[in-house]
Amino acid sequence: MSKPRPLGSLLFYAGYFGALLILGAPLALISIPFPLRQRFAILNIYNRFILFWLRITCGIEYRFSGVESLPDGSFVMIANHQSEWETIILHTLKPPLCTVLKQELLNIPIFGWGLRLIKPIPLDRSQPAKMLKKVLKIGGERLDEGLSVLIFPEGTRVPPGQKKPFSKSAAMLACRAGVPLVPVAHNAGEHWNPKTWIKNSGVLSLRVGPAIPTAGRRADEVIEEAQNWIEAQLAEISAVPRPQEDKAQPTQATTETEATH
Repeated sequence: MSKPRPLGSLLFYAGYFGALLILGAPLALISIPFPLRQRFAILNIYNRFILFWLRITCGIEYRFSGVESLPDGSFVMIANHQSEWETIILHTLKPPLCTVLKQELLNIPIFGWGLRLIKPIPLDRSQPAKMLKKVLKIGGERLDEGLSVLIFPEGTRVPPGQKKPFSKSAAMLACRAGVPLVPVAHNAGEHWNPKTWIKNSGVLSLRVGPAIPTAGRRADEVIEEAQNWIEAQLAEISAVPRPQEDKAQPTQATTETEATH
């Protein structure tokens, strides 16, 4: 059963911000002269500490499945977006993985400095007409470099029990580059609710799906398959009931809000 952990949450945030200063900042400085892959490994020390500290302080049990099926080469990863937790854990699964994110995050002291070191794809939300072109251009360059790309196709955090159509930009990028699309489902928002500082105990599940081939396929077909898989997993792992199927199709072709996490 999931239970609020106010005391544990206080301890978590004490460690979270303390580690940002004591661990995160020095690691960012240390990582600068290293090649990108080694830089990811160094910065992920901080991420792994945060995941460990959350589990210990807030009584959360992690259950992962499918991680071993991640492709060996470059891929585009998509995941439902409920909290900050998935932005941390997904970078540790198979780095290097660069993320599409809102440009403002790069200006946050210490945190933003670390982000700049791992070649993200920052988007300016004041220029929505240019966002899709930038994702396709820079995302394609990252894939050519041997990196993988993470996109949250809902475009913003969606609370547990709610549903939003997926943007097609991730599938468009994967289809253009000829790389697989990897879907990920999780119920992190039930334990790390971004609207409150209090974390909840319980079982936090993350499932990585089989890589979806994109060669010779349309982006709308690929993203529909990915969203259907994610929705099926959420129906199994979520304590909050999923919304009734409304037959809505993922018709968003742009990234208007795709960088809000």
